[in-house]
Amino acid sequence: MVSLVLLFVVYPLIASINITLYDWNGIGVPTRFVGLQNFIKVAQDQWFWNAFRNTFVYTFVLVPIQLALALMLALVLNNPRLKGSTVYRAVYFSPVVTSAALVGVVMSLLLSSMGSEISGPLMRAGLISAPVDVLGSPAFALPAVIAVGIWHTLGYNLVYFLAALQSIPKEMYEAAMVDGANAWHRFLEITIPMLREVGAVILFLAVLGSLQIFDLVLVMTGGGPYYASEVVSTYIYRFAFTPASVAAESNVGYASAAAFFMGVLVMTLTLGQLLAVRYLQQRKKA
Repeated sequence: MVSLVLLFVVYPLIASINITLYDWNGIGVPTRFVGLQNFIKVAQDQWFWNAFRNTFVYTFVLVPIQLALALMLALVLNNPRLKGSTVYRAVYFSPVVTSAALVGVVMSLLLSSMGSEISGPLMRAGLISAPVDVLGSPAFALPAVIAVGIWHTLGYNLVYFLAALQSIPKEMYEAAMVDGANAWHRFLEITIPMLREVGAVILFLAVLGSLQIFDLVLVMTGGGPYYASEVVSTYIYRFAFTPASVAAESNVGYASAAAFFMGVLVMTLTLGQLLAVRYLQQRKKA
């Protein structure tokens, strides 16, 4: 894992530092040296911090809900008395193998065509007074993307938890049942402690994956409306590849400076993951 992080995270981060020091549109060789001005502009840009906040909202809402659902489903699918468990596993994992961009397009069409069906019951219940355009509303755009994100990548964590549950010796549960422990106590005293080490890895992978959300947001909302669902990845994309972003010209140097912030964050979380897993491994041996 360390070698992969060095190759795909650390090296690109270091290689991009030189670009952050230039005002460059991505064509030819950068010549307009601006020093740390790009970093200063990023730090002072309210829309960057808006995207930064949305990224963390996405992560801290999606991860707990998704992991809780994945664990509950894994517990159900791990039951040997459940018939057709293989079929259920394939159904829950199938969204993962589908392109996020394709999922975003389909979900956008569904939410657009189902607008009246969603708004109708809410209006009759008196919760809203007018039909709501889910993806066109600043209040609902980001929650809609989060909901789709939970469904799309649920299968990853489901498979991880299921594999971890199957590695727990059945003799431990049998001994607990002989001692009179009910299902809840077996879950608290056996399942949770045995999943602690694997659970830490699953948690950090889910957090890192969520912080790098891009496809769904770009396809479903494009970061709108009014930047209500923009995340750091789409912010970087907008300044690097959208000509109208900076004075009718893209600015790869500025985008690289914004990406540098996220790169440092990802590296920090990765280091935290390695330290946490090592700590849990040492605690388990002790």
